[in-house]
Amino acid sequence: MSIGPVEYVVIGFPGNSFNGSIVPELSKLLDAGTIRLLDLVFITKDGNGDVLAVEFDEHEDLVSFGFLDGEVGGFIGDEDIAHAAEALEPDSSAALLVWEDTWATPLVEALRGSGGVLIEGSRIPHDLVEAAEAELASTSA
Repeated sequence: MSIGPVEYVVIGFPGNSFNGSIVPELSKLLDAGTIRLLDLVFITKDGNGDVLAVEFDEHEDLVSFGFLDGEVGGFIGDEDIAHAAEALEPDSSAALLVWEDTWATPLVEALRGSGGVLIEGSRIPHDLVEAAEAELASTSA
């Protein structure tokens, strides 16, 4: 079985304002075969800076994640949780997700078949892309 690129994201919720509205959009991506969910953990940091990792089936506010299609578990370890928690402010939470970009599997197979190797890759933050597009638009007007 070929595997597409696997990536992780840490989505922060300042003030523990998580409301679950990302679940329907994740579900659409899973149902369309765009991604395959590999693991999911929620992290909270209280006012004293104490960190707690919570599985989606351990908290009533996270129950909706149990309806997502995927074999979730085993990819995220304690070290990953500690790394993600470093960026959290006190009294906030985050969702740490690992998924396979199944949409990219044919490209990855072609790259491997041609002898290509990935040298580097990274996700460019939205605010940087937005600023670059605004700059390009202002210079071409």
